[in-house]
Amino acid sequence: MVPVGASGGGFLIYLIFSIPALLLGLWAQSKIKSSFNKYSQVRTATGLTGAEVARSMLDQNGLSAIKIEPVRGNLTDHYDPSSKTLRLSESVYQVPSIAAAGVAAHEAGHAIQHSKNYGPLKIRSLMVPSVRIGSWLGPILFSIGLLLSTQTGDTMAIVGLVLFSATALFALVTLPVEFDASKRAKAWLADSGTVYPTEIGGVHKVLDAAALTYVAGAAQAISTVLYYAFILLGNRRRS
Repeated sequence: MVPVGASGGGFLIYLIFSIPALLLGLWAQSKIKSSFNKYSQVRTATGLTGAEVARSMLDQNGLSAIKIEPVRGNLTDHYDPSSKTLRLSESVYQVPSIAAAGVAAHEAGHAIQHSKNYGPLKIRSLMVPSVRIGSWLGPILFSIGLLLSTQTGDTMAIVGLVLFSATALFALVTLPVEFDASKRAKAWLADSGTVYPTEIGGVHKVLDAAALTYVAGAAQAISTVLYYAFILLGNRRRS
């Protein structure tokens, strides 16, 4: 997304707001890739594939009706509540590694959240329509509002900022959803004996690295909202 008002000094201000979050994002992506690649090469003692791990965790939680399917790509794993299908990537589905076990259990954790009507997950689902609208309409209204040196323009800019702020709020609500799914995965893997005590450290490193990517995403969304707010306040002072 091209930053609103980012020209000349405005672009420098944008960099001041965005660079810390951007660097955090790059570090988080590097961390998850290195951790996943490392523990993808370490086979679990039980020899269970990601699909088998997920199936066992779901069955033990009364979710035998949920299907498990392979999906193309790397780290494209997700749970689809609309079809009650858990999809695991090629590097997880048929692979008996520590990384695969952690990722598979994490996604199974999302299915368990859905079955138990986990509060933050319900809130996040309700926010999806507003986020879809706010992510594209917010910047448009904000930009038009800045161009209009009138009270109407100020109102449009404020409405645009509020709409776009939904993306930051969505990113924040996502954090407890992801943290809880990882917590469920770690606990179940250890308690069930699916992953041995000597292996659980690898699971923690993979899932903790994945959690960092969501923290970075929230930081980036918040920094953009703060930049927009800074531009709006500066524009109102000049008018």
